Amino acid sequence: MEHTELIHARGHEHVQSTHASTFEVTSDDWLTPAGDCILAIEADRTPADFSEAFVDAAQSHEATITATLSTDDHTHTITGRGHPDLTYEGDRSAVGRTSDYVDDRTIMVGAEGAAESVDRDLVAALADGADLTLELRVTVDE
Repeated sequence: MEHTELIHARGHEHVQSTHASTFEVTSDDWLTPAGDCILAIEADRTPADFSEAFVDAAQSHEATITATLSTDDHTHTITGRGHPDLTYEGDRSAVGRTSDYVDDRTIMVGAEGAAESVDRDLVAALADGADLTLELRVTVDE
């Protein structure tokens, strides 16, 4: 079983992508230099918009969640896993985490990478204001 959600957002001059344990896409229309985990702003969707089927699948310990970050010229993939405590109720931002910490913004736990691991050419494109597509795919081994 596989479910997919798409978020469209855009880069910003303050995108640094240096955080060691999280990556984030926010619906906010601004970004300060302190937001070192944020990859893009003005997201058109948040976890609260995701389908019930996606959320149900992601709440399995057997779920693999793949985040594919794409601009016109660059793609980077981060894989993590689901967790029964994932609610996808966040209505402001989507956060991937290398840890097992869960809040209403968390879209995956146990991610094999964070903002600092994102391809630097993709980060540079986002810092120049490129459009970002975040594709989230959840797969559950039955």
